[in-house]
Amino acid sequence: MRLHRLDITAFGPFGATQSVDFDALSAAGLFLLHGPTGAGKTSVLDAVCYALYGSVPGARQSAQGMTLRSDHAAPGTRTEVTLDLTVAGRRLEITRQPPWERPKLRGKGMTTDKAQSWLREYDAAAGTWKDLSRSHQEIGEEITQLLGMSREQFCQVVLLPQGDFARFLRADAEARGRLLGRLFDTQRFAEVEKRLAERRRTTEAQVRDGDAALLADAHRMQQAAGGAMELPELSPGEPGLAETVLGAAAVARATAREQLTVAHCRLAAAESAQAAADRALADARELARLQRRFTEAQERARRLEEDADTHRAAQARMDRARKAEAVAPALELRDAAEGEHRRAAAAEARARALLPQSLADAGAAGLAAAARRAAEELGGLESARRAEQRLSGLLDERAGLDRQERADDDVLAEAESWLDGWDDRRAALQARIDTAQEAATRAEQLAGRREPAQQRLSAARLRDRLTGEADSAAAEERAARTRMLEAKAHWLDVRERRLNGIAAELAARLTDGEPCAVCGATEHPAPARKDAGHVDRAAEEQALAAYQEAEEAHTARERRLGVVREELAAATAEAGDTPTAQLTREADELERQYAEARRAASALHAAHEELRRAEQEHERRTAARQQAQLRAASRAARRDTLDRERAALETELAQARGGAASVAARAAELQRQAAQFTEAADAARLAEDTAQRLKDADARLADAAFRAGFDTPQAAADALLDDTGHRELQRRLDARHTEEAAVRAILAEAETASAARRPPAALADAEEAASAAARRLREAASARDAAARRCAELDRLSERATASVRRLAPLREEYDRVARLAALTAGTSADNERRMRLESYVLAARLEQVAAAATARLQRMSSGRYTLVHSDDRTGRGRSGLGLHVVDAWTGRERDTATLSGGETFFASLALALGLADVVTDEAGGVRLDTLFIDEGFGSLDDQTLDEVLDVLDSLRERDRSVGIVSHVPDLRRRIHAQLEVVKGRSGSVLRRRGH
Repeated sequence: MRLHRLDITAFGPFGATQSVDFDALSAAGLFLLHGPTGAGKTSVLDAVCYALYGSVPGARQSAQGMTLRSDHAAPGTRTEVTLDLTVAGRRLEITRQPPWERPKLRGKGMTTDKAQSWLREYDAAAGTWKDLSRSHQEIGEEITQLLGMSREQFCQVVLLPQGDFARFLRADAEARGRLLGRLFDTQRFAEVEKRLAERRRTTEAQVRDGDAALLADAHRMQQAAGGAMELPELSPGEPGLAETVLGAAAVARATAREQLTVAHCRLAAAESAQAAADRALADARELARLQRRFTEAQERARRLEEDADTHRAAQARMDRARKAEAVAPALELRDAAEGEHRRAAAAEARARALLPQSLADAGAAGLAAAARRAAEELGGLESARRAEQRLSGLLDERAGLDRQERADDDVLAEAESWLDGWDDRRAALQARIDTAQEAATRAEQLAGRREPAQQRLSAARLRDRLTGEADSAAAEERAARTRMLEAKAHWLDVRERRLNGIAAELAARLTDGEPCAVCGATEHPAPARKDAGHVDRAAEEQALAAYQEAEEAHTARERRLGVVREELAAATAEAGDTPTAQLTREADELERQYAEARRAASALHAAHEELRRAEQEHERRTAARQQAQLRAASRAARRDTLDRERAALETELAQARGGAASVAARAAELQRQAAQFTEAADAARLAEDTAQRLKDADARLADAAFRAGFDTPQAAADALLDDTGHRELQRRLDARHTEEAAVRAILAEAETASAARRPPAALADAEEAASAAARRLREAASARDAAARRCAELDRLSERATASVRRLAPLREEYDRVARLAALTAGTSADNERRMRLESYVLAARLEQVAAAATARLQRMSSGRYTLVHSDDRTGRGRSGLGLHVVDAWTGRERDTATLSGGETFFASLALALGLADVVTDEAGGVRLDTLFIDEGFGSLDDQTLDEVLDVLDSLRERDRSVGIVSHVPDLRRRIHAQLEVVKGRSGSVLRRRGH
C-alpha cells in the first residue's frame, strides 16, 4: 500500500482545504510531520484512517459525524477527505464526507445532510478515472479486502502508536491478550471453546432428560389405558426402569385389543338396524317423488299447448335462414373483393399524386421503366460519394490544423505575457498575505454587527408591507359593511312585501267545493288577487341568505383588519421610524464590508499555494512555448499537401453533382424517385386486379341467390341469421322438442302413473325411525373409535419409549467425548499441563512470532544489548503463555519488560510495533506496506540512541518504502530534511512542505 495524495477540507483543526503530496515526501524515504502541540499532527493520520475505514483511530472513534467538522470552517464549506493511494496493484481514490449541519436554503434554521462516500479507480489504458461505488458498505468491504486488515490492525501496523506498545510492554497477561486478540482476530478460537462448552451442557441435558422422557411416556400410557395398566413408583436413573415400563406397556396393549373386538361386534349389529331403517325411508321418499313428478308433468303439458303458435313461427324462420346459408359464402367473397378494390384504388391515387406531371397518366409498365432508369443513374454515383466523403474529412483536417495554429499562438502569447510579469507577481502575493491578516481582524469586528442589522431590516420590510395591507383591509371592511347594510335593507323590504301579499298566496290554493284553510267555507265568491309587486316565500329566504352571507363576510374582514394592525404595531416597535431604504443601504454596506473582509482574509493560504504553483507554472509555460514552435513547423508542410488534394477532389465532384447541392443530395433525389415510381407501378397493377375480382364476385353472388330460391341477393342477405341469432333460435326449438319428449316420457311411465293412484307417502314416520337407528349406530361407532384410539395411542407411546431406550446409549457416549474435549480447550483438564485455554495457546504462538520479529530490530537499536523473548510461565492465578521478557546481554539475565528505562522502553516498544506490523502483514496475505507512520516518543532518547533508531527506520526504506515520523522534537528537524509542518493560527491550521 502506497499513499500518493491526501486532500483535507474543514476537517479537525483545518478550516480550509489542505493537501499532502505523499509522493514528494516519500522521495526522501524518511520524512517528518511536526508542529506545535494541538496544531493537528495526529489529525493528518486521522484523515488517512477516516478515508479508508470511515472512522478514526482508537479513543478518537467518538469524533464521528458532525464532530469531525472543523470549528474554523466557513458555514457553506462541507467537511471532506480525499485519499489517492495504490494498493494490490490498483490506483484508487476514496472520498468521504461525514454528515453535517448546514443553514437551510430557504428560511431560517439548520438542516442535516447525510454522509457521502465515493470510490474511483484509475484506468491506465484509457488515462481516466472510473466510478466504482457510492455505497459506504461496499467501499468498506472493498478496502478491507484489498488491505487484508481491519481498522484496529491498520492503526497498529501503519499508524504505529508508541504509547500503546509501551503500555503493552508493562501490561499483564490479560491486557496483552485483549490487544493481540483484536489484532489477530482470535475470537474464532474463543468461539470454539464456547461452542464445546455449550455442546457439553446440551448433551448432558439430553442424557439427563432421557430417563425423564421415558417415565413421562409411561405415565401417558397409564392414562391412555384407563386403569388397565399397573405401574410401580419409579424415578430417573433407577435400575430396570426401561424393562419395567416396556413390560407394563405390553400388558396394557393386549387388554386394549380385547376391548376393541367387543366394540366391533356391537357396531355390526347397529349397522344392520340402520340399513333396514334407511331402506324403509328410501321407499317412502321414492313414492313421494313419483307423485310430485306426475303432477309437474301434467302442468308442463298444459304450458306447451298454449305456446304452439309461437313455436310454428320460429320453425318457419329457421327454415328460411337455412336456405340463405347457401348464399353466405358468395356474400362474404363479394364484400371482401369490394373492400380490397377500394383500398387498392385509394393506394393508387396516393402514389400517383406524388409523381411528376409527365408520368401522372402513365401505366404500370411505363412507371416500372422510369423506376429502372432512376436506379441505374443512382448506381453510377457511388464513386462520387466516396470522393465527397474524402473531401469532407480533408476539410475537417484542414480546419483542425487552423485550430491548432490558433491554439499554439494563444499558448505562445499567454506564456510570454505570464513570464514578463513574474517579479511583479511575487511581490503582489506577499502584499496579499499582509492584507489578508488585516482583513481577518476587521471581519471579526463586523461579524457582531451583521445579525442585528438584518433583523431590523426584516422588521422594516414587514412594517412597509403591513402598512399597505392595513389600508387595503380597512377599505375592504368598509365595503363589506356597506354591502351588509344594503343586503339587510333588501331583505326587510322583501319580507314586508310578502306579508302584504300573503292573502293572495292563500287564495291561489282555493278550489271550488273544497273548504278554505282560514274560514272553512266551501264557496269562494271573491278571492284576493296578486298584485305586480308580490313576492313568494323562496324570494324572502333568498334575500335572508344574502344578508347572512354579507354579515359573515363583514365579520371576517373586521377580524383580518385587527390581525394586520397588531402585526403592524409589533413590526413598527422593532424597526422604528427609519426608512427601509436607509436600513437596506446600511445592511448592504455592512454585508459588503464583511464579505470583503472575509474574502480578503481567506486568501492567506491561497497566496502561499499560488506562489508554489507559480514556480511550477514557470517551468510548464517555458516547455509549452518550445513545443508550440515545433508543432508550427510541421503544420506548414501538411497544409500544402491537403490544399493540392482538395483542388483535385472539388473538380471531380463538380461534374458528379450536376444541379444538386451535393452528391449525397443528388443520390437521395434519385433514390426517392425510384421508390415513388416503383410504388406507383405496384399500386396500378393491384387496382386493375381487384376491379376484375369484384366483377367476378358480383356474378357468383347473383347465381347463388337464384339457386337458393331468393329473388335478389339482398333478400338472401336479409334472411341470414348471425351466429348469436341462429344459436338462440335453434336453442328455443331444441328446448321445445326436448320439453315435449320429456313430458310424453313422464306421462307414459307405468311406475309414475301407478304411484299417482296410490295414497300419499308416510314420509315423517319413516324419517323418525331412521333417525333413531342412526343415533344408536353413532353411539356404537364412538365406542369402537375410543377403543381403537386407545390401542393406537398405546402402540405409539410404546414405540416412542422403545426408541428412547435405544437413543440413550449413544448420547451418553457422545457426552463423555465432548466433556473431555471441552475441559481440554478450557484449561481445566488434567491433560492440559499448563492450564492454557485454546485462545491463549494461539495468542502465545503469535506473541512468540512478534517477539522474534521485534528482536531483529531491537538488537540493532540497542547495539546488540537487548533481546525480547516469549515466556509460557504462569503468574499467580492468571493465564499462562503471554509472558514477555527482555534479556540483557551485558548482565546475561532475563528480566521483565516493566524494568526498562524511558528511552529503553521507547525503542523496545518501537521494535515491538515494527515486529507486530511484519507478523500482521504476513497474516493479512503479505500486502506490501510502502508507507508507515510512527507517532511520538522520540523525546526520551539521547543523541546516540536516536541515531541508532533513525538508522533502523532508515533501513525500512528498502524496496522503495517510506516512513513518516510524527514528532515535535526539535533535533529531528535538523536530522530529517523532508518535512511536513503543521502551522496553527486563529483561522485554523495549515500544512507546509519543506525540504526536498
